Amino acid sequence: MHYGRLFPWLALLLPLTASAHNFVQGERVPPVGINDRGELRYQQDKFTYQNWNSAALPGKVRVLLHIAGRASSKEKNAALIEAIKAARFPHDRYQTTTLVNTDDAIPGTGMFVRSSIQSNKQQFPWSQFIIDSNGVAKKAWQLENEGSAIVVLDKEGKVRFAKDGALTQDEAKQVITLVRQLLQQK
Repeated sequence: MHYGRLFPWLALLLPLTASAHNFVQGERVPPVGINDRGELRYQQDKFTYQNWNSAALPGKVRVLLHIAGRASSKEKNAALIEAIKAARFPHDRYQTTTLVNTDDAIPGTGMFVRSSIQSNKQQFPWSQFIIDSNGVAKKAWQLENEGSAIVVLDKEGKVRFAKDGALTQDEAKQVITLVRQLLQQK
């Protein structure tokens, strides 16, 4: 067997096996509906929840962030979140959608996680926060435990970038550049 010819092909497959998610470039995210908790709404100084479905994703360019309900998971892509804040993308054409898997939280911390999310919703009312108490999206999208996944969607809701895990500095820059490009498209 000629290992010299086989090695480059194996090297090409490694990035595919390292990521367990099932997001496909150019397609919509696999469908998911979250009925236990769901989208956090804040109106007239009151928090409520409503059912949420991934069918609602098209319409705006967005960064979809799926994180476990743990501080360590939130920190994995904190640099990207800061870069998004600094970029000041237009709210009428861009939205950050954060799904928090409270099923994957340290036992006994769910109340604190939800309180933190509520604080973020007050601070960034144009952002979308979805509480997934049963880990429905994690299972449907085949994401890692204790993880942090980033997915960039175009305005049709199609995947343009996806990674389950911490982004490198270059990948974070790539995401910001991609969002800017998508926002310039008509």
